[in-house]
Amino acid sequence: MSLASASFDLPATGDYARDWALVDVETSGLVARRDRVLAVAVMTIGPDGEQTGEFSTLLDPGCDPGPVEVHGLTAERLRGAPAFDQVAGRIGAMLQGRVLVAHNAQFDYDFLAYEFARARMWLPVSQRLCTLALNRQVDPPTNDMKLGTLAAHYGVPQQRAHDALDDTRVLAGILRASLREAARLDLPLPLVSCPPRAESQFTPKPPKTPCAYRNPGRLTPGGPLLQGMKIAITGETTLARAELTGRAVAAGLNMMTSVSRHTSALVTNEPTSESTKARRAATEGVPVIDEPTFLRLLADVRGGTAHEGTAASASITRPKTGVRPTEPEPTPAPPAPRLPVPHQPVTPAHDLTEPLTNRRVLVLGGDHADAATARTRVVELGGSAAVNLSTSVTDVVVLADGEKDRRMSRIAALQLPVHNADWLTSPTATTPGTTPVRQKEPHVMPRGGVIDLPTPSDTPAPTPTPAPEWHLTVTWAPQSTCEIDVVAFILDEDEQVTFDEDFIFYGAPESPAGTVRLLTGGPAEQTVALDLAALPPATRKVVVAAAIDGPATFGTVGAIQIGAAPGTSGSPLARATLDAATTERTMLLAEFYRRGPLWRLRAVGQGYDHGLDTLARGYGVDITD
Repeated sequence: MSLASASFDLPATGDYARDWALVDVETSGLVARRDRVLAVAVMTIGPDGEQTGEFSTLLDPGCDPGPVEVHGLTAERLRGAPAFDQVAGRIGAMLQGRVLVAHNAQFDYDFLAYEFARARMWLPVSQRLCTLALNRQVDPPTNDMKLGTLAAHYGVPQQRAHDALDDTRVLAGILRASLREAARLDLPLPLVSCPPRAESQFTPKPPKTPCAYRNPGRLTPGGPLLQGMKIAITGETTLARAELTGRAVAAGLNMMTSVSRHTSALVTNEPTSESTKARRAATEGVPVIDEPTFLRLLADVRGGTAHEGTAASASITRPKTGVRPTEPEPTPAPPAPRLPVPHQPVTPAHDLTEPLTNRRVLVLGGDHADAATARTRVVELGGSAAVNLSTSVTDVVVLADGEKDRRMSRIAALQLPVHNADWLTSPTATTPGTTPVRQKEPHVMPRGGVIDLPTPSDTPAPTPTPAPEWHLTVTWAPQSTCEIDVVAFILDEDEQVTFDEDFIFYGAPESPAGTVRLLTGGPAEQTVALDLAALPPATRKVVVAAAIDGPATFGTVGAIQIGAAPGTSGSPLARATLDAATTERTMLLAEFYRRGPLWRLRAVGQGYDHGLDTLARGYGVDITD
């Protein structure tokens, strides 16, 4: 079938007509730097939409094949198959000069990058396209965006799920249908640049062991060390730093790489040192001891309070819906003084009772303050405020100069209802025409709104646990003058990182244990994936933030949308549009935090004028000036 065929009504030029290399891999696990590829399939498609090549093979990974119940690839079945380095050249030739396409493309791309590196070769991919991210933009009326679900929605036959070759053929049909929808909506494709990459390390870094004890506070003069105390070391030491740290960790201390107001003591043999840690200790009033004193105290470290007892001590009653209104409980103090964010309340008119329920409204034009007020009004009326045009948009509100927006011609062609600002004062019950509606729309969270993350089963359990993995996807309108970086901080009860590696950003997109990962779906979309069940008890909160690289502000970027979904391809459980910022360059978007045995999600929307480095330092990350 051709991408340019009449049945799909696609343009034969532009972003939609490229050389594509569709890829699917079956793997022994989920961590690319540790696990191996067991099967790979590649299908190439030309700019005219016609298939030009196909290759698939099983692979002998030389290790345990992992979850056989998922992929069906036993060690016996893989025995005798080629190793990856034996087929890397053929795969590379099919990828060369083409856009790599996959469903959840970063997963396949990362696994291929590590396999090519093991074969001492470069992965010849300069761009990739994720059909999952593309369909998040298109937003079809499906309950989730799994490959099988989208195949059923687009009428693509699927014969053998988790078979690399069949999944690639299904992917081809989904790509064709998704490109048709993208062209119909005039959406820019979420292409991700992939710079040349060769990994030098193939084995996982050993995850640092989080301290099992709560921080009891500062070391008192003449007093003992207590398990859980946060200790930092600076300068030269008599014993090797690794040995000194190892002894301290074995005794139950929490060894830190930086100094903050929560540090219990700084160990140094140079009390007049001008190191960053020493200067920070002096500023914060952190006690300073020398190495002999530290070694003497290490011989008699007193018992501490375990995190587990703290985590289980509180309990709450979870509402059956799993959704809470905005809570009165205060958000813990942020790492820097909060800047005032203008917010103009809107008074409901004519006693309207959520007339925009199940409506998704796109606001065009107006200055930032007027557009933010309009989107706030949409939420107050029970609707959801859209950031970009998609198939789920039911109405369009045009403010000043909104008629000049390039999307207006496409909106007219789609015959979407268009309203002026007065419509939000007293919206009429217009029929959204052919706009599809999901069986269950995401819960719309206001700024500050909180939900309890539901457990995998509705059956009450003694210790409820969240879904195995949650994805918080952050989207915004495509920008031409700046780049936006999404980051995450894994924090303890002191609102501090335990290690610098608990700061997840574009340069270090994965925590050492792989429990929090940053995924890039396109130039206007990034996702933070969290394995909440695997986070250690010391983790009390994961904060997701965004920062702008350059002089632009979130006031010029406009609204930021967040959507929380269980699993890789789940339908969003909750969605929030955050657009109250003006001059801010960093913004706290959301936080996942423990509440007794449960995890909660809060939509924050709190901005700061300072840069990402200042925000990171506030959470205890050691940032070099």
